[in-house]
Amino acid sequence: MIQPDKLVYVGVDLHKQHHTAVIIDCWNRKLGEIKFDNKPTAFPLLEKEVKKHTKKGMSVVYGLEDVGGYGRGLAVYLTEKGCSVKEVNAKLANSRRKSHVTIQKSDSWDAECVAKVVRDELYNLPDAKPMDLFWAISQLVTQRNWQSKNLINVVKRLHQQLSYHYPSYKKFYSEIDGKTALAFWHKYPSPNHLSGVGVEELAKYLRKLSNNGLSTKKAEQILILVAEDGDTTRDFQDQRDFIVKGLVRNIRFYKRELGRVEEEIRGLMKELGFQLESMTGIDLVTAAELVAEIGDIHRFATPDKLARFAGIAPIIVGSGNKVRNYKSKQGNRVLHDIIKSLAIRQLLVTRSTKVPRNPYFHAYYEQRLAAGKTKQQAVVCIMRKLVNVIYYMMKTQASYVIPEVSIPQAG
Repeated sequence: MIQPDKLVYVGVDLHKQHHTAVIIDCWNRKLGEIKFDNKPTAFPLLEKEVKKHTKKGMSVVYGLEDVGGYGRGLAVYLTEKGCSVKEVNAKLANSRRKSHVTIQKSDSWDAECVAKVVRDELYNLPDAKPMDLFWAISQLVTQRNWQSKNLINVVKRLHQQLSYHYPSYKKFYSEIDGKTALAFWHKYPSPNHLSGVGVEELAKYLRKLSNNGLSTKKAEQILILVAEDGDTTRDFQDQRDFIVKGLVRNIRFYKRELGRVEEEIRGLMKELGFQLESMTGIDLVTAAELVAEIGDIHRFATPDKLARFAGIAPIIVGSGNKVRNYKSKQGNRVLHDIIKSLAIRQLLVTRSTKVPRNPYFHAYYEQRLAAGKTKQQAVVCIMRKLVNVIYYMMKTQASYVIPEVSIPQAG
């Protein structure tokens, strides 16, 4: 462990076009400041400025808030140079900024707050290790989430348009964006296109689309519903039909792109060798989201540090003889929400048999409730246990095995 007076702390406020760095010593004295462009050719300027304030025998620690976005290039440059780089959660720097009597807001002050967080939390902060594999997975996950949101929005618009044309459209198919349903909407965007189409003709078309999964009964049902709805044709119907067909094309496009992105994710995840998907509630996408937010698991020395990084570790607040634990609102909130969603999935039961999907966590949840915890507190307890499991699975590349649940004997 290096003596504090032998360290110089550099906080960097990151932006798309340029960065601002502030250098402080162990007594929080500001030694220097530099503003430089966000491009590899400008990064040596930062090193040169830092060297001016680093005496012989002293070491430098850099603190960056965003090592996966605007700060990734600088993080890669510094780590390849062998520099010590720490990842600083934005909430920590923001809390430091707000802790002063007079709240300031400038690039210089933001960078100084980051440097002060590094000084005070040096051994609690994770190392920044911007490896290309994890970064590529993160980019693919971001791309998939963007396409998924677009798909949801387009499906909502299709719902809206179909409600004008087919008031009973929800009774046609269980999923309006299924393969058969999309083909139907594209061929028959409004009821007037069904004019003159008999039961057998429609049934033949539906059987071809569904690989004989839909029968004449479905064709009869659709035609009856259309007749019961009445005439919905209005002026400029061709233009409204054009909108429906366009929405169908967009949905098909986003579904194809989602499939392609997931194939790319699957290929990269295989290189890591993790078996996260062996756990109940974790599919390919969830596993990739975990990896994208956690990165290299070896930058966390213990599960406790991973829990703190995810904002799951409680905050201890005490005064006098009173000590209470409060839920943390800091940490990586994206990772926090992923683990919370995963915790809730552990409590699900099968529809038919009502058997818990994960008996161990379901029993643990009941135990926490019996101990006086609220439902929300019990879920947090599961989240903390999940951190241990995820940490172990990523550290050892082991598969998940549901622990046996001990049933207390009566009497």
